[in-house]
Amino acid sequence: MMADVLKPYGGIVMWRAFVYSPSKDDRAKQAHLEFVPLDGKFRDNVIIQIKNGPIDFQPREAFNPLFGALRKTSEMVEFQITQEYLGQANHLVYLAPLFKETLDSDTFSDGKGSTIAKITDGTLRPAKLTAISAVANIGEDKNWTGHHFAQANWYAFGRLAWNHNLSSEQIADEWIKMTFTDDKNFINPVKEIMLTSRETAVDYMMPLGLHHIFAGGHHYGPEPWGDYKGGRPDWSPVYYHQANAEGIGFDRTKTGSNAVSQYFPPLNEIYNNIKTTPENLILWFHHVPWDYKMKDGKTLWDELCYKYDLGVHKVRDYQKTWDKMQAYIDQQRFSEVQDKLKIQAKDAVWWKDACLLYFQTFSKRPIPSDIEKPVHELEDLKKIKLNMGHHN
Repeated sequence: MMADVLKPYGGIVMWRAFVYSPSKDDRAKQAHLEFVPLDGKFRDNVIIQIKNGPIDFQPREAFNPLFGALRKTSEMVEFQITQEYLGQANHLVYLAPLFKETLDSDTFSDGKGSTIAKITDGTLRPAKLTAISAVANIGEDKNWTGHHFAQANWYAFGRLAWNHNLSSEQIADEWIKMTFTDDKNFINPVKEIMLTSRETAVDYMMPLGLHHIFAGGHHYGPEPWGDYKGGRPDWSPVYYHQANAEGIGFDRTKTGSNAVSQYFPPLNEIYNNIKTTPENLILWFHHVPWDYKMKDGKTLWDELCYKYDLGVHKVRDYQKTWDKMQAYIDQQRFSEVQDKLKIQAKDAVWWKDACLLYFQTFSKRPIPSDIEKPVHELEDLKKIKLNMGHHN
């Protein structure tokens, strides 16, 4: 309807494929289920705007299986520059590696090398329309984005929109030099913080493919115990992590929700098999026993503990590195970033303690002795209520 009205004026309809239907089906399957039957029914001035992952801008998601699945319809990516699920304007999380992870993902839709970048830029198949989009992160702050380093994400999106072959490192390098200084004693350590920061956030929030265990409403802190009775199941964190006495994770295999079937071969088989699923997505696709042996020989439970602990220690390393940068930049920005890192370090401990203490009630296993002990009590963490206004 809208496409026909706009057509005489050269108008384009960008239609979001964010499906959130109150169905019994796995939330991760819904976009694919709804849009694939419509392929070929859209006008040629319509482009379908697909979120990078099938849930909702999580710290890490498997890529959206809708990419490549619409053969007669133009497709575009939707990213999120604003850090709704990544510590918002308090955490330093450089997003170029997340954007690149999606763009460089091979869907195998037209054989090997069918990357999301090539599907959406019109090089893999001739596309009448090509586009890329993102939810922006600029607001009323003097520095535009609340965190000085969040400006880098706005910049990285712009650079990748024009050239997705750039590396995360090259973009970070350009941005640091233009924003702060070209002194390599500053550039190199700060670039190291940026390039590792997204993986660090995944580690202290939701490692190994965990997703959407955020507190309801504001999505800032952890609430893995969240079970919003009476509401829709897929609004509750327990829906996503499925922790019980046996193990943890969402079974999306053929014997589970069968979300794996929405991926092209060989990915459907790779993700269906716990042994071949990348470990950074193992809890996305599988319900994994607590004592399952990971590739490094640790049990899943121990691996989870070490990942959370690593995330906490990395943020503290960022603090130490940043403290050494005082001589290279102005005092105002130096101290503002320092203050944000202090919040991030506290939040990382909050995440680690909340998740490990809660999941421990199911695993019944000790937190390894060489890991820093939780500083919070689970019952106290459950009482934290942030009033941050409601996000729709």
